[in-house]
This record gives sequence, C-alpha cells and structure tokens, in this order.
Amino acid sequence: MSVPGMRRAAIGLTALAVAALSTVAVNPNQAEAGPKPVDIKLLALNDFHGNLEPPGGSSGTIAGQPAGGAEYLATQLAALRGTTEKERERTITVAAGDLIGASPLLSAAFHDEPTIEALTMAGLDFASVGNHEFDEGPDELLRIQNGGCHPVDGCADGTPYQGAGFQYLSANAFKTATGQPLLPPYGIKKVAGVKVGFIGMTLEGTPQIVSQEGVAGLTFADEAETANKWARVLRAQGVESIVVLLHEGGQQDSTGGINDCNGFTGPIVDIANRMDPAIDVVVSGHSHQAYNCEINGKLVTSASSFGRLVTDIDLKIDRKSGDVLTASANNVVVTRDVAKDPAQTELITRYKTALGPVATKVVGTTAEPINRIQETLFGTAKGESPLGNVIADAQLAATDTEQGALGAFMNPGGVRADLDAGPVTYEEAFTVQPFANNLVTLDLTGAQLYCVLEQQFVVGRTLYPSSTVNYTVDVNGTTGTTADPCAGTRVVRGSLTLGGVTVTDSGTYRVTVNSFLAGGGDGFTALKSGTNQVTGMIDLDAFVAYLTASSPVSAPALDRIRTTAEVPAA
Repeated sequence: MSVPGMRRAAIGLTALAVAALSTVAVNPNQAEAGPKPVDIKLLALNDFHGNLEPPGGSSGTIAGQPAGGAEYLATQLAALRGTTEKERERTITVAAGDLIGASPLLSAAFHDEPTIEALTMAGLDFASVGNHEFDEGPDELLRIQNGGCHPVDGCADGTPYQGAGFQYLSANAFKTATGQPLLPPYGIKKVAGVKVGFIGMTLEGTPQIVSQEGVAGLTFADEAETANKWARVLRAQGVESIVVLLHEGGQQDSTGGINDCNGFTGPIVDIANRMDPAIDVVVSGHSHQAYNCEINGKLVTSASSFGRLVTDIDLKIDRKSGDVLTASANNVVVTRDVAKDPAQTELITRYKTALGPVATKVVGTTAEPINRIQETLFGTAKGESPLGNVIADAQLAATDTEQGALGAFMNPGGVRADLDAGPVTYEEAFTVQPFANNLVTLDLTGAQLYCVLEQQFVVGRTLYPSSTVNYTVDVNGTTGTTADPCAGTRVVRGSLTLGGVTVTDSGTYRVTVNSFLAGGGDGFTALKSGTNQVTGMIDLDAFVAYLTASSPVSAPALDRIRTTAEVPAA
C-alpha cells in the first residue's frame, strides 16, 4: 500500500461505499506513471461444505439458475483462468473457509478427503480455515493438511491420502500452550515479479459454534487485530498487495443481487473498518451470502456457498511499489451448462463406488417439499421452519417413551439442506443432518427453560420446537444481555406449555436437545445447567427412524411459536 491518506482521497470514501461490480481505485495517478502495471486475477470461493455433487433443492440454485457441483466448478475455474499460459500463471485461486464439514455423505463418509482431493485438482492455492474445519479437532485438521490415513477408520477407500495440495492458513487460531498459530498465518505468491500476500483467519467466535472437543487447546483472536499484525509482517518483507481470507461475513437486504451490497450489515463491516489501510481485499464467508462491497477502501466479497458462485477478482498492481492500484470483482454463477471436468467425474465415481449401496437406500418419503426457510417473528428475529420442526419432532419421538422427554429443541444451524417431494434416501437424510451429534435428554426447571427461550433473542438463533411445545413471543418485549439472558421479557410468562400443560417456574421438565446444544453450543449456555442428563442415539438415526415410521411426511404448520401480534398479551 502506498500512502493511506492518498488512498482515501483517491476513492472518496465514506465508511461504506457500495457499487455493483465494485472497483476500488487506490491511486489512479500512479497508474499513469512508470511501467505498465501487472494484471493479477484472484478466483475465490467459500463455504463449499463438501458439495462434490450438485446440491439439490434451494441449495442448488442461485440468481434463478441451477448451480454448483465439483465437475462444473472445475470447468468454470479453468475457463476463468484464461486460455494463455501468461493468464494462467497470473491467476491465484483462494477460499475463505468451511470447505469441509457439514458435508454430504459422499465426502463426510471419508472424513472429507474427497473434497480436499477435488479442490486440489481444481487448482486451489490458499484457503483460510473456517469454523467447520475444526469439527473433528485440531489434530484431524492437521491430518487433512498434511496427509495420512485416519487414525480410527484408516484409508477407507483403500488408497493413501496425500493431504491437501493447497495451503490452509490460520492466523488467529493459536495453540493455547505455546501461543503459536496452528497452521501458517500467511502465504506469499510471487507473480510476474510482484508479491501478493494472503492472511487466513476464521471468526473469533469459533469456540461458540463448534463443539468444545473441536477447539480444545486452542485460543482464537480478534480478526482485525490479527490481520493488522500480519499485514505489518508482510510489509516488512516487501509485500504491499495484501488479501485477507476471512471466514466471517455479512448480508444484504432482500433487494440485493449477487453483485450488490444493498443495506449491508454484519460482523464483517466492523472488522473491515478496523483493518489497516494496507489491506486491499477481503474475501469473506460464513454467512452463505453473495455480495460485492467496498468497505473502508477495501474490496469485500463473498461467493455464497456450496460452490454455486466463483468471485472473479481483478487486481492491477504497480510494478515498482508492488501496491494495488485498482481492485474489481464479479460474482460468476457456476452454471451446469458447461462440460463436466473428467477428473472430477472420475473422483466422484470412485468414491461413490467405495461408499456402496447404503447411500441410495430409501428410508422414507415426503408428501411435499419440506424446506428449512425460517418464518419471521418480528424485525430480524426468525422463527420456525418446516424441516426444523420435523427434526425436532423426530428427536422427541426418539426420546419421549425411552427417556421421558416432554419436548425437544433443534438448533437452526444443524439443518443443512432441504428435502424434495418423494422418496428420501439415506444420503439425502444425511445431508440434512450431517454432524452425528448424540441426543441428550435432561431436566430443566421451568425458570431455566424460560431462560433458554430468552437466550434465543440474545444469541440471535431461535430453536425449532417439537409439536408439544408452544409459547408466545412479545414483539414489544426486551431482550436480555449476554451476562443475564434470563432478564429478557420476550417470552410471555405463562404462555409456555409442554404437551398442553402450562410450565411453572418451580416445576421440573424433561427435554431433548443434541449434544452440541447441551454443551452450550451456539451460545445457549443456559442449557448447561440441565441435570440428570442421559445420552441417546445419534441425531441422524433418530431422523431416519422418524422418516421411516411416519412416511409420507408432510410439512408441519408453523404455529408452535406465536407472537403478541397474533395473540395479544393478557
């Protein structure tokens, strides 16, 4: 980066300046002097989540087009790199985390080795870690990077696992005992005589959304402070073009298209505003949204999720200073009207053969499509979804007689895909529920249960309730605090019932959640106070059993949580 003041003057920044197909011009006068600038292309993706085959349902379309699938992604990446050797040499392919984890069965059954192989073949160079890279713990992440057979399952497909052919970066995840980064914090690529530096990070809040076993022995640092620290290190090595790969993001309002930045909000805004002016581009993720923004003089992008988009970023870099002169981006749909990449087809076929017939076994049927789209309760607060309610019902069915559960609650982040109408295969059920969490049935007092429900509005995640749970939300109530979520008044007292019986503060009630929630995951620390915990079956097994026993399954009504706009408070 040249002189920070010159940069701000050149682009006339506000705190958040937005344009479709955003172009950030750093110093136009510099571009006219001296040798011709170097053109470098970045191709970026994020939140692939092991979607080797084209995703289905609403997860398989974007901008009105069917999109995604590794065979098509590899073809599109190759086309975007250009046709000449010079163009290809000046292209760097990067990703912003969650490439693995919460994956469909084809990848997850082999501990996501197929996805790493596929992305290696597709030409990925650098990737930040995301929260899901920690799903199986730091040792497994290191194995994914470096190779070797799984310590328990071995090399399940019968061939050695070579590790990633790209480099994971992890600047803000430290080994607590030593203070050292778990993986390299940054990487440098020299292209046509200029250096481009890449800093990779996950969100600081990773420990709140990953099982405690997954982050044991690790400490996660502030994203902006970490980026600024390593930007100084890069500049000391003569790197002036700096790109941050960050697994944290934001979202537009409902009017925004894949290359817009309309009404943009989210954690990435504050993070980008606190970043050093030396940082030029932020490739972001986590929110599964598409956007193309300019924030604090930086190009900030996201390619939605599941390999449906590729962000095509063009940089012009000054040959003398190594500084970015301009940066522009365009989110490109990974359409399925191109030829399939034959190497990806071979990989998918090989792993499907190794997986065997279990994937295609029909475990139930649906009478209609059942999606995970949440209704709006009030403002930005979301409520139930049809598929979330079905899963909560499945978890109750697995524990009502067995463990005496009166109700069940499911976290929205654990519902990963929709179900189409018709037969449901084991693979499709797995894609909906891929985390292999155990069901945990526990006792809560009525007061504790109300506190759990109040905590929903503190953490911004409304739990899906089973059909036996009903309550009313006060749209004019107050939200508690992180320190005291129980102080909230969003849930109308006296409205909560389990099986039609009113919940009292002093009563004791047995409910079921998954092991992630029981451990305080997603910020639901109030659930950690539950007593008499009994661990039951895997959530996927409960879901499959319910589909088999209840077919054909219909989308349930969204009437378990009501608001005072529907039912006036007494």
